[in-house]
Amino acid sequence: MSPDELMDAWQAAWSQRDPDAFAPLCAPGVHYEDPLVPEPLEGANAIAEQAQRLWTAFPDARMEATGPRLHGEGHVAAPVKLLGTHRGEVADLPPSRRFAVVQAVWFCRVDERAGTLWRVRAFFDLYDAAVQLGVLPRRGTLGERALFMVRGFGLRRPTG
Repeated sequence: MSPDELMDAWQAAWSQRDPDAFAPLCAPGVHYEDPLVPEPLEGANAIAEQAQRLWTAFPDARMEATGPRLHGEGHVAAPVKLLGTHRGEVADLPPSRRFAVVQAVWFCRVDERAGTLWRVRAFFDLYDAAVQLGVLPRRGTLGERALFMVRGFGLRRPTG
């Protein structure tokens, strides 16, 4: 499978809601990371479980390419956007019913002989996603300044 075919199938797996779609795309022991997982995941089944959590929270989730893919020397970088409406609970966060568009980049190490993914890492702005869902205040607002104050930023004792 070519890098473009592999990434087409990877994006489709996230959009189709078929947990079995990940296994043929992944090398045994595939290693997966994204900003939402506290520890790297290993294996196609673990990736499918992560996808199912996404599908529970965003039943209409879909992934679309947003630009050209870069590939060479066993690596692929693929810019995408994930779109969906937050309609299900996830990690004790009740549904916000808000539509979100999260820009991301997949950076993958490919087993070129087998045409499968060996290492997969997603990069996206978790703060922006939380703002879109109404969990965190927008940047530059009074709410953001108040959040920083609560966290201890901006509170300094006078020296002198």
